[in-house]
Amino acid sequence: MEPTTQKNYSILLVDDDRFLLDMYTLKFKNEGHTVEAIPDPNLALEKLRKGFLPNIILLDVVMPGVSGFELLEIIKKENLAKGAVIVMLTNQGLQEDIDKGLKFGASGYIIKASSIPSEVLQKTLAIAATHLT
Repeated sequence: MEPTTQKNYSILLVDDDRFLLDMYTLKFKNEGHTVEAIPDPNLALEKLRKGFLPNIILLDVVMPGVSGFELLEIIKKENLAKGAVIVMLTNQGLQEDIDKGLKFGASGYIIKASSIPSEVLQKTLAIAATHLT
């Protein structure tokens, strides 16, 4: 059944590319979502460990220090995002990367290079709609 009103989600966006971080933040905020944009995976972990509980987490894979895959693994192991939908948002588009993200517990995998920002928004919301109630 189609919802009659769109839900507004709390989103944690983790990407070391400031331009993309700003662009995606603006896109989601313009649609009424709350966005916490963090360029450093360690700061994102710190925020989650302090109790921040977003509905959706978007993770880049290639970041300095801690990769998105490692961050995903830590989030899952420490149960830091109970009920959150985690989506890998990356240019790492090899099937083995996609399989790895899904194996580690991601709910979806979006390849940046083949999706314009409005498509990233729509794909993310579609993934969330199938995993969040």
